[in-house]
Amino acid sequence: MPKMQVAEVIVKILEDEGVTAMFGIPGAAINPVYKYLGQTTKIKHYIARHEEGACHAADGYARATGKVGVCICTSGPAATNFVTGLYTAQVDSIPIVAITGTATRAVLGQEAFQAVDIAEIVKPVTKKSYCVREPYRLPGTMREAFRIAREGRPGPVLIDLPVDLQRTEIEYDPETDRSLDFSTPKANERQIKKAIDMILEAKNPIILAGGGVIISGASKELQELAEYLSLPICASYMGKSALDTNHPLYAGLVGTIMQTRLGNKLFLESDLVLAVGARFVDRHTGKLDVYTKDRKFIHIDIDPLQIGKIVPTELGIVSDAKEALQMMIDQAKARNAKVMPNEWVSSIPARRKELARRLDFDDVPIKPQRLFKEINEFFDDDTIFVTSVGLNQIWSGQYQEIKKPGHYKVCGCAGTLGWDLPASIGAKVGYEEMEMPQKKVVGITGDGGLGFMVEELAMAAHYQTPIVMLVLNNGFLSLIRQNQSIVYDYEYAVDLTYDTDKLAKHGIGIDFVKLAEAFGLYAERVEQPGDLKAAFQRALDNAPAILDIICERETNCSMGLALDAIAERG
Repeated sequence: MPKMQVAEVIVKILEDEGVTAMFGIPGAAINPVYKYLGQTTKIKHYIARHEEGACHAADGYARATGKVGVCICTSGPAATNFVTGLYTAQVDSIPIVAITGTATRAVLGQEAFQAVDIAEIVKPVTKKSYCVREPYRLPGTMREAFRIAREGRPGPVLIDLPVDLQRTEIEYDPETDRSLDFSTPKANERQIKKAIDMILEAKNPIILAGGGVIISGASKELQELAEYLSLPICASYMGKSALDTNHPLYAGLVGTIMQTRLGNKLFLESDLVLAVGARFVDRHTGKLDVYTKDRKFIHIDIDPLQIGKIVPTELGIVSDAKEALQMMIDQAKARNAKVMPNEWVSSIPARRKELARRLDFDDVPIKPQRLFKEINEFFDDDTIFVTSVGLNQIWSGQYQEIKKPGHYKVCGCAGTLGWDLPASIGAKVGYEEMEMPQKKVVGITGDGGLGFMVEELAMAAHYQTPIVMLVLNNGFLSLIRQNQSIVYDYEYAVDLTYDTDKLAKHGIGIDFVKLAEAFGLYAERVEQPGDLKAAFQRALDNAPAILDIICERETNCSMGLALDAIAERG
């Protein structure tokens, strides 16, 4: 059997697992692996400028391709910089394998230089973590890491590698080592029959589409079941792109933050909720007594620990969403149980239009509502939108129209500022790798959020990754400003403007145009609503690009503490 260094074995396994892109930053404790990364022709490595950015880029890549995202870095603070990215991937169910280097085995536990116990640190935010100390356990550990990342509810796994272990030679035959199989839980016929019974017996049943619909690729089945049984579809924020937002059965988002008027209203009118791949997080449910009152829940989820965790569940079904929905379609058709839409269902398009929030403002500075009106009208159905926490994300969730499944990539429960820039890069890398140039990637960010990961503009410029970042620049940490002013009646430490004599015209602090140009990107500032569409086109033509869009400073978002108590603002 041939002998090779563990570092080479790692790269051989990565190749065999189908890895074709990695995001990372080299360093002394991981350099043995980088030697062989430099020799492979199957994997392209993208240099990030911060390890968190590498992890977020791997996250965006995984969401775009459906493959396991892979990030890599050295020891100590490099490894700890992965923590936020792993946490973000964990709560959003994104498969990532993170590889870190560390000090030699002899000095672990002795507070040696950059010898942090990253495997212990990340346990709460990963599905599994390893520090590999025995060379011959490396192949099995790598294979298990990829299996765990993919299996059941997807998520991140970390492998920590002492530098001397990477240099150790072991016997290894790449011709006989193979990826590990994994199983997917499936519903049984009794559960499916009961689910159909409950739906047919209900007066106002609805479907709640969660992020699991996107992950499992179940949008086709979701639509077919809804159309056959005339079921209105609401969505959690993570499920926003599960169905064309203009479909006649689509009511909108349900939540206290990410919501539409009709989404909440129809949910509250329902008496049965078929929740598919949803986790019922607090910003979705709000006050649970309001959320659950007078309605029963059927919950389909791949993770058995989610069922009954937050809302009382009349029927829990542990299954992949796609499998369960297809079984429900087959059962309904076998009974010839097609349901014609009643007035409550057929009125959805008219009610959606009637309850839509106003977008047609002509104000200067630009109202965020007008910006999203222009976005909805300009960008085609193949555009991929990427956004992260802030009022920018809430406006996007409430106002944006998404026509195709999976074309809305969002950082959900972690609320990670800055995620959208590196995730956009990773997503575009994935679409280019799949030879899908029609998938334009557009990030929706704020001036505060962009500052958190601004160094990754260099990664976009370095590889000429043609993303467009739209910066909603209102000179505030505006989500925090809204919380302070409304909940606590004060504002402090949220104003991002400075050097007012120089920049008073724009009411901003950082000059994002000059900043982007310094990194090597195309950039321009937009101040008039009528100039937006032409600027969008120039940005696409010159991507990677940034548009610094000067927005009205104190526009707030509509939100509340319960589904029946949303304060309309803006």
